[in-house]
Amino acid sequence: MITVPDDFGEDLGAGAEQWVAKLPTLATKACSRWRLTPDGAVMNGFCAIALPVRQADGHPAVLKLTWVDEETEHEPLALKLYNGDGAVRLLGHDAELGALLLERLDPHSLDDEPIEQAVGVIGELLRRHRGIQAPDEIRKFENELEDHPAIPRKLLDAAREAGTRPMGSTLVNVDLHYENVLRGAREPWLMIDPKPLAGDPEFCMIPLLWNRFDELDGRRGLTDRFLALCDAGELDVAKARDWTLHRAVTNWIWCLEEDMADLGEICAEIAGWAVRS
Repeated sequence: MITVPDDFGEDLGAGAEQWVAKLPTLATKACSRWRLTPDGAVMNGFCAIALPVRQADGHPAVLKLTWVDEETEHEPLALKLYNGDGAVRLLGHDAELGALLLERLDPHSLDDEPIEQAVGVIGELLRRHRGIQAPDEIRKFENELEDHPAIPRKLLDAAREAGTRPMGSTLVNVDLHYENVLRGAREPWLMIDPKPLAGDPEFCMIPLLWNRFDELDGRRGLTDRFLALCDAGELDVAKARDWTLHRAVTNWIWCLEEDMADLGEICAEIAGWAVRS
């Protein structure tokens, strides 16, 4: 049925190797259950594979098999709440198989568009989704920032203090970025792969800064993009700065622990900018 890429799933954690080995069987079961016919080559991201399929009536769709953890377990619920409004439409969900049947989109993403246009589209999505309240099942923010010898004490303290800001209860996609917004047929642009959190819309800012970071003209460029996103998405600037600082330091520590030097340097740069802006 499918051939899984050799290096897929290597960094997912305990049990991932067994799950990856079962993916061909899971795909076969899902196709049988939903009467799907494979219609293209397997694609993959960090924690999921996607298989283009045709439904029994001939309509195109995508079968997605996802590694389920605390970040991904409520993706189906989030998609139900978005209900196709600025987001890919959920056509089916099988919790037993970890399978989602999704509307098929064009692979062309906002990553391929001028940054000014991308920021405008992201801002519109943020405005449209800011009224969706997160149900109790959606995970909540926890301020668990720990010390790390490589992070300056002043920066750690500032990030930890930023994390004490009262948090809202909006449905937030904490992994919203340009590659996760694709061209659609019923709408020009649709969001995919939500990682839901109950919180402030401003909590989603940092992936929009570290993605396409090489296009920024130093700290002035970082400030310009940050303010453009706040303006387009009608975000609170102070909240966005605080949550950006907190997430920059949190992700910087994670990068140090996972030996991801390039992203760690970007997080350090964003943290230094946020604490001074």
